[in-house]
Amino acid sequence: MVFVGVGTAGAYHAGALRALHEAGVKIDIVAGRGVGAVTALFAAVDGGARLWDESGFWHPPAVALLYPWHPWLRLFARAAGLALALVVLPLAGMALGLVVFPIDFLLKMLGLSGRGLTGLYLQLADMAFAPGGLPTWLPRLAVLALGTAVALAAASAFVRTVRRRDRGPLWWRMVPAPLAAERAIERTWAVLWDLVRGAANVRQPPPSELARRYAELLAENLGQPGFRELVLTIHDVDARRDLICGIVTEMRRRGLVQRPSPIEEEQRHAEVIDLASGMTRDLLADVIAAALSVPLATDWQALRFPSDGYWRGETHRAGDRPGGLTRLIHELVGLDAEQIIVISAAPVSATPHEVVPARLDGRGRIGEHVQALEAAALQDALQSSRPAAVRLFVIRPDHNPVGPFDFDGAFDDRSDRPQPLHELTARGYEDAFRQFVEPVVAPSGERVGMHR
Repeated sequence: MVFVGVGTAGAYHAGALRALHEAGVKIDIVAGRGVGAVTALFAAVDGGARLWDESGFWHPPAVALLYPWHPWLRLFARAAGLALALVVLPLAGMALGLVVFPIDFLLKMLGLSGRGLTGLYLQLADMAFAPGGLPTWLPRLAVLALGTAVALAAASAFVRTVRRRDRGPLWWRMVPAPLAAERAIERTWAVLWDLVRGAANVRQPPPSELARRYAELLAENLGQPGFRELVLTIHDVDARRDLICGIVTEMRRRGLVQRPSPIEEEQRHAEVIDLASGMTRDLLADVIAAALSVPLATDWQALRFPSDGYWRGETHRAGDRPGGLTRLIHELVGLDAEQIIVISAAPVSATPHEVVPARLDGRGRIGEHVQALEAAALQDALQSSRPAAVRLFVIRPDHNPVGPFDFDGAFDDRSDRPQPLHELTARGYEDAFRQFVEPVVAPSGERVGMHR
C-alpha cells in the first residue's frame, strides 16, 4: 500500500486506510512519500486508528495551522505592517473629518448638538499636528518599526547561515521559505508517542530517540500480527537522487542493496538507507522531517549521514519530490510486490467546462501548484508502471476542492458550500470502498485480480 501526497492528503489517506482495515485487506508492505510517510509510519505498527479517531492526528482543531507561515516572515510582516499603519495614521485622521462634519451638520439640523463635534475634532487635530505631536514622534516610530523588520530579517538570514554555509547575497538570505514544517513534524512524533507509550505517564523523548525506539520495535517484530514492512522515499537535493529508506525483513533487505554488478551495487549504497540496522536507525527522524518538507514552500531538512557509510558523515539537504512515486513503485516491484494499492488525494484530470477560479491567497497559490504536480506525478507513475508484472490499483477522488494547505477546509465551487477537512477523510473512506473493496475484494475473495 503506497500513500502519496502533501498536507491535507494525509486526511484522505486516513479514511482510505480505515476502509481497507475494516474490509480485512491484508497488507505486507506500507510505503509513502510526502505526508504519506506519516501514514505509513503509523500503519506499519498497526496504529492507523490514531490517524482517524477523534483524538488522532487529523483531529480538525489540532491541524488548523499544521503548515503556518514561517515565523520570521510573520514577524517581518507584522513589523512592516506597523510601520505602514503609522504612516497612514495622519491620512486616517484627515479622513475622519469627512465623517465628523456631515454628522455634526445633521445633529445641528435636529437641534441635538451641544458643543459640536466639529469643534472637538478641530481641537484634536490641532493637538495631533502641533510641533510636538505627530510630526515629531510619528517618523521616529515608523523608522523604529522598519528597523525592527530589517533586524528580524537579518537575524533570520544569520540563523540559516549558521546551520550550513550558503552562497549568495545577504538580501536573498533574508528571504525565508514561505511556510514552516516544524509543527507538522512535532505533531507526528507527539501522536506517535501517545501510541507507543500506551497508558504509561512518561515524558516524550526527543524525536531522534523516539525514532530509534520505533525502528527497533518494528525491526524486531516484523512478521508478527499487526506489524508491516516500511519503505519510504525522500529526495537528496545535494546528491540529486532519490533515497530509499526501509525497514524490511532479512530476505528483502539483501535484495534492497545487492545488485549483479559492482557499479549498480555502489549506486545502491548511495541511495538506500537501511533503517533497521546500525547507525542508520538514527536517520528515521530526519527522514520523516524531510518527507514533510515541501519543495519551495518550506526549508530543506538537514540529513547527516553516518561517518562509516557511503557519504562519510556528510550533511545533505533533503525533502519531498512528487515524482518520487515512480521510483517508489519500481522499488516495490524490485521487492517482489505482486499487488500495489496507490492512495492519492490528487483528483482525476479535469474535463471541459470544469475550470475553477484561481486561488489568490498565498497558501492557496502554493497549494494549487503542489496539487498540479501531484496529479502529474501520479499520471506519470501509472504510465511508466504499465509494463511491469504487477497488479496496480489506484484509489483517488473524482473531485477534491481541498488544497494541500487548506487545513480549515475549502470552498467547493461545484456544490457552492464550504467543505471541512473531516469530509475529506470521509471521502477517502467512501472511495476506498467504492473503488477497491466492492469491485475487487468482494467478488474475488482472498485472490485479488487484475485491475488498471
